[in-house]
Amino acid sequence: MLPLTDTFQRKFYYLRLSITDVCNFRCTYCLPDGYQHNKDREAFLSVDEIARVAQAFGQLGTTKIRLTGGEPSMRRDFSDIIAAIHQQPEIKQIAMTTNGYRLAKEAAHWRAAGLSAVNVSLDSLDARQFHQITGQNKFTEVMAGIDASLEAGFPVVKINVVLMKHLTQQLPEFLAWIKHRPLQLRFIELMETGEGNDYFLQHHLSGEHLRRQLLEEGWQLVARLPDAGPAQIFSHPDYQGQIGLIMPYDKDFCDSCNRLRVSAIGQLHLCLFGEQGIDLRDLLHSDSQQQLLQARIQSSLTQKKQTHFLHQGMTGMARNLSYIGG
Repeated sequence: MLPLTDTFQRKFYYLRLSITDVCNFRCTYCLPDGYQHNKDREAFLSVDEIARVAQAFGQLGTTKIRLTGGEPSMRRDFSDIIAAIHQQPEIKQIAMTTNGYRLAKEAAHWRAAGLSAVNVSLDSLDARQFHQITGQNKFTEVMAGIDASLEAGFPVVKINVVLMKHLTQQLPEFLAWIKHRPLQLRFIELMETGEGNDYFLQHHLSGEHLRRQLLEEGWQLVARLPDAGPAQIFSHPDYQGQIGLIMPYDKDFCDSCNRLRVSAIGQLHLCLFGEQGIDLRDLLHSDSQQQLLQARIQSSLTQKKQTHFLHQGMTGMARNLSYIGG
C-alpha cells in the first residue's frame, strides 16, 4: 500500500492517536491548573472505534501509531486498546507517550499486549524540581517505571524533556544518566499554545544552541527512518544512550512532516497547530464504512498546509498540549 501523500509530496507513515485528554499531572507548560472536566465533551473513542481508525490508516500505508493523551494510561481499557491495534497487520509499531506513573506496574503487561515503544516525559532529574513542574510527588515511581520498561525488553525507551532555560544547568547530569543506559533522551523545544503565551516568552530556549554544543562534543547525526518522529537523533561512541532534538521553530521543520493526528473524539488534525479538525466519527460506527472512511482521510490531505506558521505566532486551536496529544 502506498503511503498517504499530500500536495507537497510529503508521505505519512505515522499516526498520533489521542485516546483521552485527561491527565493526572499538572505540568506548568501544559496543564498548570490541572485537567478541567468538560461535561459537554463528547465521549472518547471506544476500543472498536479505535480499531477502525487503526485499520483505515494501516490500509492507507501507516505503519506506526503512537497512543497519546492527556495521559493514555488513565483509560482503564488501555491494554485492550493496545491489543486491538496490534491485531492490524499493517501496523508494525505501537508506541505510547506517558508521564510514567503506571509504568512500574504495567510495563511488562503492555509489552505483552503488543506495545513496542515507550516515551516517558521527565523534565528534571531532581525530585523536588520534578514535583514543582508536574504538581505530583511521583519522581521515584516514574524512575522505577523507566527501569521497568528496560527490564520488559522494549527495544526503544525514549525520555521526553521539554527544553527550557533552566535545563542548561542540568545537561551534564542528563548526559551522565544516559552514558550507560540505552535510553534516547529527547529535548523538545517549548511550543507556544493558546493558553501558554506568557510561559513561552519566559522559558523558551532554542534547540540550536544545544545542537551546536553536541556537534562540538563529538555527537554525530543519525540517519532518519521513514516512520520516525520529528527528532534529529545524535549518537556518541562513548555513550550507550542517544540524544534527540525536536525543534519546531527550525526553518525546515515541516519539510519532513510524516505524521497525522486523530483526537480522542475522532477528529483528524492535519497539524498540531491547525485550526479545524475533520470529523471521522460518523464513519466509525461499523466495519462496513471503511471505504468511505479511507476516502475521507485521503481527500483531507489536500487541505494540509506547507507549514505550521508558528514563526508568525499562530498557535491554532491548541489551547494546551493535552488537547490533541502534543
